[in-house]
Amino acid sequence: EEGAAIAAGVATARDLVNEPAHTLTPQGFVDAAVAAVERYGVTGEVWDETRITEEGLGGLAGVGAGSANPPRLLQLRYEPEEAAAFLVLVGKGIVFDSGGLSLKTAAGMETMKTDMGGAAAVVGAIQVIAALGLPIRVTAITPLAENMPSGTAIRPGDVLRPRNGKTIEVMNTDAEGRLVLADGLSLAVEAAPDLIIDLATLTGACKVALGEKIAGLFSNDDAAADLVAGAAEEAGERVWRLPLPADYRKLIDSDVADMKNTGGRFGGAIAAALLLQEFAGEGPWVHLDIAGPGRVAEAEHYLAKGGSGFGVRTLVEVARAMASGRGVR
Repeated sequence: EEGAAIAAGVATARDLVNEPAHTLTPQGFVDAAVAAVERYGVTGEVWDETRITEEGLGGLAGVGAGSANPPRLLQLRYEPEEAAAFLVLVGKGIVFDSGGLSLKTAAGMETMKTDMGGAAAVVGAIQVIAALGLPIRVTAITPLAENMPSGTAIRPGDVLRPRNGKTIEVMNTDAEGRLVLADGLSLAVEAAPDLIIDLATLTGACKVALGEKIAGLFSNDDAAADLVAGAAEEAGERVWRLPLPADYRKLIDSDVADMKNTGGRFGGAIAAALLLQEFAGEGPWVHLDIAGPGRVAEAEHYLAKGGSGFGVRTLVEVARAMASGRGVR
């Protein structure tokens, strides 16, 4: 029964990733995610584009501004009566990524319906955690947007202000995932959990470094990094820790804002993680760049071609460890 519950959560994530973008709009994702988890006692809260602007989610509002399908912010909550710990999961939810005005090639867009693999994974994970009745409080935050070019789209040189007030100069509109995660992480910090984990199909640079079968792991806390890496090993999902060197922070220095959203040709996965760290607060935080393993190019072993559901099983093992008292604090 436990195996079936985990498999069902992975299947939920895969189905979300594989759904065509014309039906899985930001609102379409909300509808599908809520339908998947509500039977397990998970509650949802949805912010529309008006609420997103009112709440100061400048990154999410900016990325979604170019699309006819407006952005959404979905928060799912599992709150058992006696919880041993509090975990917040943040998933990048770009339901389609054209690159915006920094337009991708036609070939580069072919798989971009899968750019919400991080959001899919956190939905699948909270489904499993609730189905298993683990004694841990979990919130899953998915900032959802479609990155499209239009007369209302953000431009290179624009400056966005995510929720925590720090400003980001947009140098490349195709580096949009970190902009929506800035808002998701800001909300996560406000919730004051024991651990924040974000998952995102974030950078091609991570695929260059680790290939298509290993996720990059970044963290501001050694104990948190060890917890997640151990959970991944237990779950059979491969991750590898990469550094967050302080002297690399200058890669994202901006002349007009607190930071810029790209850091040059080299060290792209690190530059992206360093930007996320600006919004992750002082508490334990782990970032998983799943650009490689979030999608399977060819069927192999038990994995069908398409969305893999990578991360669901790792997150469940993290929750299991924290629920048993093996947390990071």
